[in-house]
Amino acid sequence: AKEAEFFSFGSNDLTQMTFGYSRDDVGTFLPSYLNQGILLDDPFVTIDTEGVGQLIKMTVENGRKVNPSLKIGVCGEHGGDPRSVKFFSNEAGLTYVSCSPFRVPIARLAAAQAAVEKS
Repeated sequence: AKEAEFFSFGSNDLTQMTFGYSRDDVGTFLPSYLNQGILLDDPFVTIDTEGVGQLIKMTVENGRKVNPSLKIGVCGEHGGDPRSVKFFSNEAGLTYVSCSPFRVPIARLAAAQAAVEKS
C-alpha cells in the first residue's frame, strides 16, 4: 500500500482460493451444499461476507493504515450483485466496483441504494 495507488480484488479468484473450489467443478456439489444449508448462497454470485469478505475488510483496513487515500475496488461478477455491492460499499469501505457491462445498471442502482442506507 505504501507504493500502490489502488488495490483491486478479483472477487471470483479470491472466492476460489478461499473456499478451495473450482468454478468448473462447483456445479457438481454446490446445489447439494445449498439444499443442506451448508452454504446459504452461491459464493460465486453473492460475496461470502464471513470468509472472503473478512479477508477484503482486513486488507482495506491494513492498506488504509499505510495509505489513507488508497483507492480499493473489486472486479468480477460480485460487483454487479446488489447484496455484494452493499457489503463492499457500507461494510468493507471499497471505493468502486467493476462488473460486466450487462450488470452495470444493477450495480449503479445497488450502489445508490447502499449510499442512501449509509447516510
